[in-house]
Amino acid sequence: MPETETTASVGSEFARRVVLVTGSSSGIGEAIAHRFSALGASVVVNSSSSVDAGERVVSELPGEAIYVQADISDPEQVGGLIEATIERFGQLDVLVNNAGWTTVVDHRDIDALTDEIFRKTFEVNVFGTWSLTKAAIPHLRKVEDGNIVNITSIAGVRPTGSSIAYAMSKAALNHMTVLLAKSYGPIRVNAVAPGLVATPWTSDWDALHAAVAARAPIPRSATPADVAEATLALVRNRYTTGDIMVVDGGFTLVT
Repeated sequence: MPETETTASVGSEFARRVVLVTGSSSGIGEAIAHRFSALGASVVVNSSSSVDAGERVVSELPGEAIYVQADISDPEQVGGLIEATIERFGQLDVLVNNAGWTTVVDHRDIDALTDEIFRKTFEVNVFGTWSLTKAAIPHLRKVEDGNIVNITSIAGVRPTGSSIAYAMSKAALNHMTVLLAKSYGPIRVNAVAPGLVATPWTSDWDALHAAVAARAPIPRSATPADVAEATLALVRNRYTTGDIMVVDGGFTLVT
């Protein structure tokens, strides 16, 4: 469980604000949900299939929270996710688009990157994020400081990542971020682009974690807490929009 404050010490910085974090049953999304909850926000936890894990996260959050199962690649479920948020809390202040999908495919093996993998990567990472963002914008317009934070990747700015399709999808999200920021103010739209993050999904990537630690100026992989703090920083600064905050310990400076 991510480090957080106890229920007795829940802060008030985000009191009366509602935060929806997709893909928050573990890893980065779970850490983001915990940080916002610890600072007083009402939080909507979401996952496409990990119901038990999502409900566990809700039970461990220090503040008010609900779990909503929804696959963001399904437009009907996207609508249900937003409806459940508004029905329970009456508003939406911050949307954190963290849900995503990938599988490891060697960039040099083009035949291994099948049409099925390519389509699924974009259906979740790009079309799903776009669909949820469109559904959220009318509600974000109604609040004082509506925010969207997209969790992308350094694979969207450098030729790296778990597959070419994944890198392409994250590049699309980065550009979507700046386009929305330009066109939909005063809603603020920013992105956090982490490097390799130590999560359950990457727990057996020992060689890659070691390679990052050997080369990055800050010699380790990112943690979910690092990404959560970057997300908070973007929401806190009310004059920041269209920013792609790279969180990689300086790895892209030396590669």
